[in-house]
Amino acid sequence: MAPERTQGVVLAPALVTGAAAETIHNAALAWRDGRVVYAGPAPRLPADLDGPAEVVLRVEGAVLPGFVDCHTHLPFFGWRADEFEARLAGRTYRDLQGGGGGIYRSSRLFAEASDDEVLAFCRPLAAEMLAHGTTALELKTGYGLSVEAELRQARLARRLASELPQAASVTLLACHAVPEGMERAAWVEEVCRELIPAAAAEGLADAVDVYVEDIAFSVEDLLRVAGAACEHGLAVRCHADQLGGSGAAEAAVRAGARSADHLNHASAEGVAALGAAAGTTAAVVLPTSTLFLGAAPPPVGDLLAAGAEVGIATDFNPGTSPCLSMPEVVATACALYRMPVAAALAGATRVPARVLGLDGDVGTLEPGRRADFVVLDSADPAMVAYRPGHNPVAEVWIAGARAHPDGSARAHPDG
Repeated sequence: MAPERTQGVVLAPALVTGAAAETIHNAALAWRDGRVVYAGPAPRLPADLDGPAEVVLRVEGAVLPGFVDCHTHLPFFGWRADEFEARLAGRTYRDLQGGGGGIYRSSRLFAEASDDEVLAFCRPLAAEMLAHGTTALELKTGYGLSVEAELRQARLARRLASELPQAASVTLLACHAVPEGMERAAWVEEVCRELIPAAAAEGLADAVDVYVEDIAFSVEDLLRVAGAACEHGLAVRCHADQLGGSGAAEAAVRAGARSADHLNHASAEGVAALGAAAGTTAAVVLPTSTLFLGAAPPPVGDLLAAGAEVGIATDFNPGTSPCLSMPEVVATACALYRMPVAAALAGATRVPARVLGLDGDVGTLEPGRRADFVVLDSADPAMVAYRPGHNPVAEVWIAGARAHPDGSARAHPDG
């Protein structure tokens, strides 16, 4: 959505650009035609960017890049709160999935809902994400479980993306679960022969994802699907080592995937591979999923020590992570994984932007990038991690226009 104002400046006590770890104090951020033209100390702001600005905003809170959520399962329809209660009573994720719950249940709910019902369910969720500072996000299929139903979900994702002020990338989670009544190998063959070519021809997806797990798909399936994705110009993603070790992290690196996600049971070899693949394959960890499932935490400290690019995301879905707040994810990553605040903020902005292929546009506040930023209610960026359960985002701006709760982007009323 085009901004209503073409030039603006925000003056803030602190600015995190995302391009470097340090915080700039007494800072200024300037934009023109929706793009950043200056980010640095306020006293060095060029004179021609100050006086004529149509918006001059003086804020009391820190300014950060807008959050980028690179792992969500939107669009979906309906919740599964009773499965949460079942897990509290001792049932496992595997139990529920094997009994027709989990992914299969969400697939049925999605199939039974009309397109309009799905979109009506998802729009307020995306608006709530915006209110928590998410200015770019992934949309993902995976609840179709047939060629036509997966294409339908991808079309709905593209339609939803066209309505949102946020930047959005669509991932074809072609191999999420084996469709009921099919053999795994037959579904993988159908995905490679029919689904991926059809999605690519229609321009429905930017990447293809595979869930590698003993209840889902194998490393060999990942490599096969990755080959088909690459043949059709699509990037590769991987759900890796969530419920158990499978060698998926190492395989994701071999496949040239943009990310290996979850990683709760990543091996030492997987950690080393991701460290060596920094800049190509990111390690994306999903803190609220770990918390919600009571799972073993991924080896975040080892990944950082190995030099891996570590991103964080919500894994927003109705079964295992019904959390859509990136500030909550940052807080959980710091508390649960002992992740340094600066690393968590980079993992919520710069790293996921590259995972989604949007790093030339969003994720940092550098000249040339889109002026997507959040203003916090505190001058200390660490407050994002320090107060879980509190939304620290006071204002959200997209392309130099203030975003409003209805999901639109408009000029600041004081401009």
